[in-house]
Amino acid sequence: MRITVGMGSCGIAAGADSVFDLLKEKGLSPKITGCNGLCYLEPIVTVGDKIYVKVDENRIDDIINGKNGDSVADSESIEYRIALRNCGKLDPENIDEYIEKGGYKASEKCINKLTPEQITEEIKVSGIGGRGGAGFPTWFKWNAARNAPGEQKYIICNADEGDPGAFMDRAILEGDPHSVIEGMLIAAKAIGGYDSKVEGIVYVRAEYPLAIKRLTHAIEQARERGFLGDSATLNIRIKAGAGAFVCGEETALIASLEGERGMPRLKPPFPAEKGVWQKPSNINNVETLANIPWIINNGGDCFSKIGTADSKGTKVFALTGKVAKGGLAEVPMGKTIRDVVYGAGGGILGDKKLKAVQLGGPSGGCIPADLLDTKIDYKALAETGAIMGSGGLVVMDDSTCMVDMARYFIDFTCKESCGKCTHCRIGNKRMLEILERLCDGKGKDGDIGLLEELGRGIKAGSLCALGQSAPNPVLTTIRYFRNEYEAHISEKKCPAHHCKALLTYSIDSDKCRKCKLCEKKCPAHAITDLVINNDKCTKCGSCVRLCKFKAVTVG
Repeated sequence: MRITVGMGSCGIAAGADSVFDLLKEKGLSPKITGCNGLCYLEPIVTVGDKIYVKVDENRIDDIINGKNGDSVADSESIEYRIALRNCGKLDPENIDEYIEKGGYKASEKCINKLTPEQITEEIKVSGIGGRGGAGFPTWFKWNAARNAPGEQKYIICNADEGDPGAFMDRAILEGDPHSVIEGMLIAAKAIGGYDSKVEGIVYVRAEYPLAIKRLTHAIEQARERGFLGDSATLNIRIKAGAGAFVCGEETALIASLEGERGMPRLKPPFPAEKGVWQKPSNINNVETLANIPWIINNGGDCFSKIGTADSKGTKVFALTGKVAKGGLAEVPMGKTIRDVVYGAGGGILGDKKLKAVQLGGPSGGCIPADLLDTKIDYKALAETGAIMGSGGLVVMDDSTCMVDMARYFIDFTCKESCGKCTHCRIGNKRMLEILERLCDGKGKDGDIGLLEELGRGIKAGSLCALGQSAPNPVLTTIRYFRNEYEAHISEKKCPAHHCKALLTYSIDSDKCRKCKLCEKKCPAHAITDLVINNDKCTKCGSCVRLCKFKAVTVG
C-alpha cells in the first residue's frame, strides 16, 4: 500500500517531517510528495485512497491500524488541474514517478518529431498567456526569440515569486519540478530554431530553499538520464535571487543575472532581441512552463477549449487572508471570484461577512463583495481596476480597514522600488505619507483628491510595471470604499474599528457588573471608577478581552 506524506513547505511547517520520521520508525516506507493544495489541513498523510489530515503523533496508530480516513471537502467540482496535475501525487525527488505519468514524452516528441514552427503553432492554438501576471501570448514571445538572429540564446524561467501571500510557483517547484524542466526543454527547441545554442536558467528567490534543493536534484536526475546536458539540447543552471520584488520584472531580472543591480531597462529592445548579455532571451514564469508539456501531449485545441474567448486554460490561485480553507486552487478561466472564494476556499473564516478580495498581489486592486461574480478573465478583471497578476488572492472580512490595507501595500511597494524612476521613488512615498496620516487621525480635506492625482501620475510616469501598477490598491479602495476614507478624514473614525489612533473605548453601564477586572488589569491605568480615559488609553484592547460581560465597547 502506497503511503505518502505531504512534504511541501506548508506541510513541513506544520510538522510533516516529524510525522514522516514516526512512520519510518514504525517500520513503514512512506514516500514524500509536494503540496496538494490543502494547506489548511497539513500535515497530510495518504494511505492508498484514504487521506488523513492534521496528523500528529497521536494519529500514527490510527493510520497503521487502517482506521477510516478523514472526510475532506471536495473542491474538484470547480477545479481543473493542469499546472498542478502532479503536485501531491508523485515524489518530486524521483524522476521515475514523473516518467511513469508520461513525463518527458512531450519534450521527446518536440525534439525528435516537431519543427520549432510546429511547436510554436501548437502553443499559439492553445491561446496560453503568461501566467506571471501580464497574460502576454506565450507563442508570440517564443516566435520573436526564434526569429532573432544569434548563435547563442537563453530560455529563462522566472521563479522570483515576490507577491505577499503568493506561493503557486513555489508549490510547483517543490512538488513537480520536472514539469518545469520539460517545459523549458520544449521552449528551448522552439526558440533555438535550427542553428542556435540555447542555455537554460532558472531565476529563483533564495527564500525558497526547499524549491531550490528539489529543483537542483531534478536537474541532476534529468542530466543523468540524458534529457539535459552538453550532449542533449539544453543545459540548465539555477540562479538564486536576493528577494527583490522588482526582479520579477523581466529586464530587472536580466540585470540581476548579469551581476548588476536589479533595475528595469527601457524597452525596446525587448529581451527576445537583446536579453541576457545582449543575447536573444525568452522569459516565462513557472506556471506557464508547467502547462507546456500538457499542451503538447493533449493538443493546443484541447487547452483552448478551457476558459473564455479572451483567457484560455486554467489559473492557479493562492488563497490567503480571512478565508476558511487557505491553500491552492487551480480553476478554469471564466469561473467567478465567488466560485474561488466560496467553492475552493470554503467561504470566510468564522462565518464573517466578506468585504473585499485583493487580486493580483501588491500591484492588484481590491474588488468589493458586490463584484464577486466577476469572471476570472484578464479583460473582466481589468475593468474592475484589478489585475490577474500571478495569482495571489487575499480575502478580507468586515474587520479589515481598507485605508490601512492600501497603506500596507503602498508601504511594500515603497520598500521594493528600485528607485530608478522619480514617479515611483518619490510619488509612492508621498502616497504612503498621506495614508499613514489618515490612519493616525490626521487626515485633511483634499487628501483623497491628492491621492488620486498622485496615483494617476505614478501610473503614467513610471518605467516598469511595479511603478505603473503600484497605485492600484489605493485607487481601487478609493473607488469602492470612498466612505471609509471620508470617515477617517471628516469624522476621525475608522468604520472597521482597526486603526488604533481613531478608536475610543467606553464602558456600557447597563452591561457592566462592576467587577472592576478591567480597571485592575489595565496596563496604562486608564480606567478609574469604571470610566476610560481615552487620552491615557494605549488601545491595547485588554479590557475588551477581559470583560466576560461584553460591557467594553469600541467606537
